[in-house]
Order: sequence, then structure tokens, then C-alpha cells
Amino acid sequence: MDARVSDLFGSGNGHGSGSPGVASNVKPGNGHGVAPKKAVAKNNKKSKARYSRTFKPSNNTPYLPPEAEEGNIEYKLKLVNPTQYRFEHLATQMKWRLQEGRGEAVYQIGVEDNGMLVGLSEEDMRASLKTLHRLAEKVGADIAVLREREVDYDSDEPRKIAEVLIRKVPDDQQFLDLRVAVLGNVDSGKSTLLGVLTQGELDNGRGRARLNLFRHLHEIQTGRTSSISFEILGFNSKGEVVNYSESRTAEEICESASKMITFIDLAGHHKYLKTTIFGLTSYCPDFAMLVVSANTGIAGTTREHLGLAMALKVPIFIVISKVDLCTRATVERTVRQLERVLKQPGCNKVPLVVGSTDDAVTAAQQFAQSPNITPIFTLSSVSGESLDLLKVFFNIIPPLSNSKEQEELMQQLTEFQVDEIYTVPEVGTVVGGTLYSGICREGDHLVVGPTDSGQFHKLTIGSIQRNRSACRVLRAGQAATLALGNFDRSLLRKGMVMVSPEMDPTICWMFEAEIVLLFHAKTFHKGFQVTVHIGNVRQTATVEAVYGKEELRTGEKAVVLFKFIKHPEYLKVGAKVLFREGVTKGIGHVTKLQPIAQYRPSQSEDEEA
Repeated sequence: MDARVSDLFGSGNGHGSGSPGVASNVKPGNGHGVAPKKAVAKNNKKSKARYSRTFKPSNNTPYLPPEAEEGNIEYKLKLVNPTQYRFEHLATQMKWRLQEGRGEAVYQIGVEDNGMLVGLSEEDMRASLKTLHRLAEKVGADIAVLREREVDYDSDEPRKIAEVLIRKVPDDQQFLDLRVAVLGNVDSGKSTLLGVLTQGELDNGRGRARLNLFRHLHEIQTGRTSSISFEILGFNSKGEVVNYSESRTAEEICESASKMITFIDLAGHHKYLKTTIFGLTSYCPDFAMLVVSANTGIAGTTREHLGLAMALKVPIFIVISKVDLCTRATVERTVRQLERVLKQPGCNKVPLVVGSTDDAVTAAQQFAQSPNITPIFTLSSVSGESLDLLKVFFNIIPPLSNSKEQEELMQQLTEFQVDEIYTVPEVGTVVGGTLYSGICREGDHLVVGPTDSGQFHKLTIGSIQRNRSACRVLRAGQAATLALGNFDRSLLRKGMVMVSPEMDPTICWMFEAEIVLLFHAKTFHKGFQVTVHIGNVRQTATVEAVYGKEELRTGEKAVVLFKFIKHPEYLKVGAKVLFREGVTKGIGHVTKLQPIAQYRPSQSEDEEA
């Protein structure tokens, strides 16, 4: 296991090479998730041997990594009866930490700034939590104690450290929104799991929970998802689940939630692979949840979906579903099979099996910090076993980008990617998608394109909705639907962008990309046609040239010139490229664009047309 795994608070057993001496001081008998870590080590004999070499019992004080100036984690030794001046200072500090975590902060109480776990007596801990509560009230936030742990610090009375989650009560609907793409083989239980999480009712074992998620009649008849559907799960500022069990509508969930998880339910069947790839590339998910059925293990498209998520650099965690259908031994066999795949040189991941609430807290924090960590949950949508651990994980998991990165994106010009187009009665044309950069308000004037001739059309934004509830301002990184009034729907297609008129977008028929051929039956050469996915762009392109080589074989790298066959597209240098055709697959990034300024028709040609 990686040293980073043991860096943070919850490693609990301290066998990490980064922190010598955590284990000797944390009492083993407090039931805070030490056992599952041992279980992981047991599965991995090599790591066990490595632990025994690096870990020497010592009486040093245990510690965490030193506190960082940036970020949303704050260490506090104790907060007992602060003076008014100190209280104001602490409140300002809390505001800063909440801003850094976009509305969420984690406080470690009983820890010095250098990371030393000193611990507090019962009385001091009570007083500190009371002060923290007052501070949270002052800045308009709520607190929830995630976990407490005893540290043995050469003293007779027990000393504790506590980890506390502070969450800002949303004002003006600014909830924290995380997007999770749901992947996995057909019949692995993806839609059922989402139905159980979002509806708040367990499944009956025959697919009742997933009926609300389907969009087409043939999906209900076959039980197979063929389109991309969105489901929401909310958490209020106290960390309690807000879903359809208490709320009638999505608006009610949005009103009472301060954190929203938007699930993008993708198709598992190989026939719908292009839809699944489109969901992963265009909706920019923060995380991917790979659902594996305990009774079938890694089968069908599981490996392919895992490969896609890794190629697009989407952090992934795994849920093993249907554990009620099989014996404990079968579940363990599936876990071992997954661990083997994750540890392969190509994946290079560190599996972390979650067996307790403490593990779920640790997994959420480690997962956001190190992309190598892959939490594994085993649960059942029918019996509800371990479903709570997944909810704890979703509640704590922090956003990937900090407030600074979002601020920088918001300073740029507006760019909205069009992923879906609808016609709504009495509203007119509506487009769904993600705001990539800038800010978008009702009444803004934007241009949309490119058309087949590379033109852009002017339009005005009517109303904006996020998660089915009205919203005034859309900020960079948020997904929404925009009403365009009586704008002609036939002028729109998926893959277009809506940008501010000041931006001079680069439109091109041809582009160069540095690619790696992942798999190909024969050879890849000039004249070959592939379907190219770049963000929300999905189109067939022809290989015009392979630089420096006549042809490419599996595993080879090259710079290739592609040409779109239907219409020009808006692209950016550095964008990830994913292409496929039958069994042929490849990934890469755009290195150079060939803009079509010379092709753009003049005003007079426009008028003639």
C-alpha cells in the first residue's frame, strides 16, 4: 500500500511508512475500523512483509501531516472559552476554510498545527465542540461529528481527538453539486441501486426500484438502460439524506439540500457503448462509480468501462452489488478478483475495502486526495446491507476543484456545451448541458454554433433550471437546462457550444492529435474512419495522415491528422480525444487545430443563401 494511504487521520493502524508510530498510540479496542485495514493487509502478503520492515513500535507521539494553509482542513488543539477577539478571529478562519472547500470544511479537534495528535480530556472536548457549534452558528453553518478516537498519550485519563464536518447552510440555492457517472456491466444493478438511493425504498428483488429511472417503454420492458438519465440525492447541512422519500419534487430536495450528488445513469450493454462514452466525455463527471455484481464478478463491459474511466482520468470507486444473492465466500472471491485487476501495472490502484463507518470517512478523504485510492463497497439493494456506508461516503466526499480554480474559470468568457435538446410545450426550445467557463444569467445574449458552414447564430437566454428547480445565475462547472424561447430547434445539434459574442471560437474541419492505439485487429492507416469523442463532440472522422509512420499497430503512439466528415466542430488544444470503430480503440489529446477562417462564407454569400 502507498504511503499516502496512511498519511491521513483515519488510517488508524498507522502502518504507513509516512507516519512511524501512529499504531502504538491508538488504542486497538475502540472499534474504529482497524480490523478492515488488517483484512486488506491480509489479502496483500507483500504489503504485510513491507509493513513489518518499516514499522517499528515506538513511544513517539502520533501525528498527522502538518496543517496546510490552503484547503478546507483545519487543526485545532482546543477551543475552550475563547475571548471575544479570539472568537471573531476563529469565525473569520472558519469562513476561509468553508470558502476553500466550497461550503464544506473538516476540523480536527485535539490536534496541533504540526499534526501532533495530543488529544483532549472529556471536559475540554465538550467545551471545544460547544465553541465550534457557536462559531458555526455565527457563520451560518451546521456541524456534525464524523468520529471520535482515543489516543494513548502517556497519561492516566483517556484523551480523545474528534473529526468534525462543518457545512454551510445554502443561501441563494448555492448548493455543492457533485456529478457521479454510474458504470458497470449490463444487469449489474446500476439503475436499481440508484432507485434505492434516490427514492429511499429498498428493492423487492425484481427491479421495482429502477422503474422510476427509465425514460423509454422499451427500457421498462427489457429492464435495460439505453439512454442517459439523471437522478439526484441531497444531503442537508447536518449530513442527513434528503431524497424523494420525504420530498415530493426535485425543487423540494434542492431547497433543503446543501450538497447534491447528481448521478448520471449510463448504459451497461455493449450495444449502447457510444451513449456511455458520450455520458463520460460530455457531462464532465467528478467521479465514476463502477457497479459489479457479486455473483458474476468482472464480466462483459466491466473492464472496458474501467478502462474508459481511467483513460479519461475520472477518479473511480467500486460498488459490489447483490451480496444478498450469494455466500460470503463468493463475495470475497469477487473482491479478490477486483483487487487483482486494480493492482495490475496498467491500473496501479490501491484497493481499500470499506467495512465500517470509520472506513467510509477515511475512504472519502483519501479518495479525494490521491487518485490511486479505490474504495470498494459491498452492499445489497434488496436487504439494504452496508447501504449506509455508501451514503456516509457520498456525504463526506469533497469536490475535486477548490474555490480558487472555480473563481478562475468564472473570470473567463462564457462557454456552454450543448448535450441535450428538447422542445417543451409553452416554453419552446430548451438545451441541456454544462457551463464550462464564465457565468450565465437570464437575459444574456450568446451565440450558438458551429453550423454546417461554420457559422454562429445569435440567441437570448430565457430561464435557467438546475436539477429541475429555477436558478438565476449559472456558474462555471455547473450543469443546467436553458430555455431559448422560440429559437429554431432545427439549427441546434448535440456537440454545439454557446459562447459569448466577444469570444473568437476556433472552428475546424481538420485537427492533429497525439494518440495511442489501445487495441486494433489489423493496422491503422491513412483513410481509416473512426468515431471521435472530444468533450461533447461526437462525429465520424477520417484519418488524413499518420506522421512519421505508414501504419499503426496496437500499443503504438503517433501524431495523426483527422478530418471530420459531416460538419466542422469547435475544439480546443489539449482536449482529450477518445476514438473507436468496432474493436478499434484509442486515446490521446488534441495538439494542433487547422481553423477554417478561409472557409467562412462572406456576408454576400450569406444573403444569396
